[in-house]
Amino acid sequence: MILKKNNLKASNRVKILKIDPTHINRGFIRQAGCVLRRGGLVVFPTETVYGLGADAFNKQAVAKIFLVKQRPTDNPLIAHIARLNDLKKLTRNIPPQVFLLAKRFWPGPLTLILSKKPTVPKIVTGQTDTVAIRMPDHPVALALIKKAGCPIAAPSANLSGRPSATDITHALSDFGCAVDLYLDAGPTKIGLESTVLDLTVNPPEILRPGAITKKALQKLLGRVVERGYRPESAVRSPGMKYRHYAPNAQLILVAGNKQIMIKKILLFMARYKKDGKKIGVIASRETAKYYHGADHIIVIGSRQNLKEVASNLFRVLRQFNAQGVDIIIAETFPEDGIGKALMNRLRKAASKLK
Repeated sequence: MILKKNNLKASNRVKILKIDPTHINRGFIRQAGCVLRRGGLVVFPTETVYGLGADAFNKQAVAKIFLVKQRPTDNPLIAHIARLNDLKKLTRNIPPQVFLLAKRFWPGPLTLILSKKPTVPKIVTGQTDTVAIRMPDHPVALALIKKAGCPIAAPSANLSGRPSATDITHALSDFGCAVDLYLDAGPTKIGLESTVLDLTVNPPEILRPGAITKKALQKLLGRVVERGYRPESAVRSPGMKYRHYAPNAQLILVAGNKQIMIKKILLFMARYKKDGKKIGVIASRETAKYYHGADHIIVIGSRQNLKEVASNLFRVLRQFNAQGVDIIIAETFPEDGIGKALMNRLRKAASKLK
């Protein structure tokens, strides 16, 4: 179900506070904290992507997230905390692995699925009996959570289905005046959403890949498995059930080794050019020179630096929206390290894999 905007009041102007993460303006944090405490919405930075936040214990405020984002209500949110002790406000039956993981990966891009307390509103958890929790590794986010005095429920700050926001301009273009306050701390560092690990099952399951890899989790926990969405099961993590990250144009992924991939892309370009289509290509630094026949080529980064490619992905998809291309043809990348999460997002955004 998607909530309707009948009772949603928007401000007649956008309020943006530009904040330096290395010298945080405490007055700006106080303003944002006040907005959250009175039931408003704040767009704020994390190390992964920008979030659209509300007081996690305020059902009416959380409902506004679903309204503004046009998000189905069975798609759960992540509760962001700033102190390990805050887990007690949200969860029950905390397993011992949580403290091992928190010591190693928090603050950081790891979300844990745990059994929720009855006091956590079900609108936060997609009507499930579990809650997704993480501690973001960003000084502005941590300062905001502490000042608000509550966990902040937040999905990525973009309209549902669109590429996630890695810069304040992305959130502004999607939401405009529908959000009470924006905290602008510049581009995010990682650029892909957090790894989600379900600790309510044994062995633990990765529900969404991210910067914290399966290999890193296995070093700490032993056996860890990966799974996708099963239609018969409850959705415990965001990013599992619905199409995400999609640009306006049709996105085609092209697989193969370097030489085969280049040949395939050139063939696709010729085919779609013949049909009068405006073509964009997502290329690596090493291969961009081969695609000179495209209408728009955007270099996403080096194939030798997948962290760079991952951090640029959503920005590049939004740049193609602005160019008005009909077809986007994208290279695929090795699924090593963060490459696993990168390809997960590209597949979710794509119309076809060739």
